[in-house]
This record gives sequence, structure tokens and C-alpha cells, in this order.
Amino acid sequence: MATYNKRGYKAPKPEEVKVETDVNDIENTINVDEKDSTTANVLNTLDETASKTEEFVAKNQNIILSIVGGIALLTAGYLLYNKFVSGPKESEAASDMFQAQQYFKKAVEGTGTASDSLYNLALNGGDGKQGFLDIIKTNSGTDAGNLAEYYAGMALLNTKKFQAAIDHLSNFKSEDAFTSAMAIGAIGDANAELKKPEQALEFYVKAAESNKNEMTTPRFLLKAGQTAMSLGKKADALKYFTDIKDNFEVTPEAQNIDALIGMAQ
Repeated sequence: MATYNKRGYKAPKPEEVKVETDVNDIENTINVDEKDSTTANVLNTLDETASKTEEFVAKNQNIILSIVGGIALLTAGYLLYNKFVSGPKESEAASDMFQAQQYFKKAVEGTGTASDSLYNLALNGGDGKQGFLDIIKTNSGTDAGNLAEYYAGMALLNTKKFQAAIDHLSNFKSEDAFTSAMAIGAIGDANAELKKPEQALEFYVKAAESNKNEMTTPRFLLKAGQTAMSLGKKADALKYFTDIKDNFEVTPEAQNIDALIGMAQ
């Protein structure tokens, strides 16, 4: 059947397909391109760095190996020293220390010339064992050597070698509060014997304040008060005596404390 176009009729033009362009898609495309470019640059830089590192290692291989070997040698040397030198040295010193301590203990319990003789054995050794003075010389830097400084100082104080006692007690270092306080107070005693009351007072106060306890604190507070009185420092003496009365009333040092407080007022 024939088809005729109506007059004035025009066939519609095909609709144009509109393609909407999303701005975000453009931005994403740009970002992706930028990322690809940045990544490529980073990879290139890493390749160059790796090549330079390999070059450096190749050129300086001997030096690097020497440094690494040196560090390993030092580490091994330290471990070997502790195992084969320091350890046995401490053990041998401990054996000598035990004998010297026995002499010291007997000297403290004894009296007169017999006591002095035992202190000398403790200091100089006997029965094939080193005394405190030799232990200090041969074990410098060890725990045994440090402890020997304390015992030597106490033994010298008791044999009236006061300056030598101060020297050794000053070398003694301890984290034990009680022993440390005793050493400081003993330096005060040595200064008192050397007719240096100002220095003695300084160390008595330091010993009293270094470790608050019912054994050493009232002992050195009493000595501090008595020394302060001898120096005419009654206000200071009153402070030390009152501290004993208020805080250490059950100790032997507090027995006559009221009389001492009366003298200091």
C-alpha cells in the first residue's frame, strides 16, 4: 500500500544524544593522571637512590665491614670481661673480704691492744688473705672494693688514723640508707677528733637527715646537738634536742634529753 506524505509534513530530525560531562569525572581523571605521574617519579627516585646506595656499599665495603666487626668485637669483649675477669675477680675479693670482716668483727667485740691488732689484720690482711686496703687497690670499681672503703674507714677511725679514715669513708658510695648514714656520721666523728667541730657538726646533721630511723637519726642528732652547744649555737642545739624528744622519745638518746633541752634554752 502506497504511503503518501501529507503536505507540509516534515520528518522529525533524529534527537541529538546529549552527553553530560560530570565535573567530578574530569577532576578524578586529572587526579589519577597526577597520581600516576607522582608514583612514577617516586619509583624513579627510589631506583636512583638504590643504585647510589649499592655504589657506595661497593666502594666502601671494607670500611663498613671493619666498623661492623669493631662493634661486634667490643660487644664480645665486654661480655667476656664480665664472664671471665670481673666475675672471678669479685669472687676472689669476696673470699678475702670475708676473712677481713672476721678480723673486724672480733676487733669491735674486743678491747685494748688486742682490738687494735685485729683492726690492723683487717686492714692489712692475714692467713694468706688480703686486708681491706689491698682489696681496695686490687678491686677498684667493684662492689667488693667499694665495701672495703667503708670497713677500712671504720677500722682506721678506731685506730686513731682520723684523716685516713675520712679519705676512705668519703670514697664509699652506697644506696643502702643505713650504711650510708653510718659512714657520713663516722666522718663527723673523725673531724671531731681532729678538733674540727664545724665540719663535725655539718656531717652529723647530714647523717641525721640522710635516713630517718630510730637507730642512726637520734644518735647523730644527739652528737649534732652536743657539738652545736660546744660552738655556742644554743638555738641549733635546742632544735636537735627537741627533735629527739618529739620524734624519738623511746630511744636511749632521749633518756636525758630534758636536761639537755634545759641547758640549750
